[in-house]
Amino acid sequence: MTDIFEILKGIPEDSDYEKKGVIVQGITGAYGSLHARNMISYGTNVVAGVTPGKGGQKFDDAVPIYNTMQEAVDATNAKISIIFVPAKFFLGAAKEALNAGIKLLVAIPEHVPIRDTMEVLELANQKGAVIIGPNTPGIMIPELIKIGIMPPMPFKAGRIAVLSKSGTLLYEISDALTNAGFGQSITIGIGGDPVNGTRLIDAFEMVKDIPDLDGMVVVGEIGGDSEEILAQRIMDSGFNKPTVAYIAGRAAPKEKRMGHAGAIVMGTYGSAESKISMFNKANIPVAKRPTEVPVLLAGKMEKSD
Repeated sequence: MTDIFEILKGIPEDSDYEKKGVIVQGITGAYGSLHARNMISYGTNVVAGVTPGKGGQKFDDAVPIYNTMQEAVDATNAKISIIFVPAKFFLGAAKEALNAGIKLLVAIPEHVPIRDTMEVLELANQKGAVIIGPNTPGIMIPELIKIGIMPPMPFKAGRIAVLSKSGTLLYEISDALTNAGFGQSITIGIGGDPVNGTRLIDAFEMVKDIPDLDGMVVVGEIGGDSEEILAQRIMDSGFNKPTVAYIAGRAAPKEKRMGHAGAIVMGTYGSAESKISMFNKANIPVAKRPTEVPVLLAGKMEKSD
């Protein structure tokens, strides 16, 4: 598994971290430009943008724009890219990024064709790269780097990893954690499309060995079996940091999609009951409402002391 912290933070030098360069694909579009500015305001080191046909220009008179990803990577040596293009253009943009040497690609578009996502994942595996998304709010190390569309207000630096299928709940639960005194070491929005580059189990492997990690919060939802797979992996791995979960969509009717494309229950497959049962087996309490997450986490941490 690629070391996500090595990509995001670099190698520590004198207890400080270099600001990793980020390329924004689609930086001149309405959506891309808005969030590029927000990332820059947060402190993210946006070193280049890519928009075919607009090479040689500068975004906000500061960030150079290139026609191709290869030109941008050659000029900046960046290893991180975020994609703001319509879903129908995602395949081409993602392949261009990976072939240029990008090692962490954050895919914002939703409703990407499954075949396109699978093709990108195969190429990423060949290249040793990590894909976050599609249909993700992004990834961030609070107070250091934000690569995505999440608002900065709910997040605070700390020692809790938050893995979430839902963007909105990622914000809400992180806000509840922050207000309760639990800052976050990293937050990862898995993405809501049926097929994602980083599954919950993959994200767990990325964060489980973070130095000084105090605990973990998993925000799942109905549909699929990724929560059950994660719970089993946590049991098998011997991971013993305090962990709490929340499952969105408990009251959703069966065989009706709720919110995300992957959030659908077929019979008992993908039901909230199935996920809660597996988390209980793994000794992971499941909150009934988002505000209960920090309460349960505090209880788990008291027991582990």
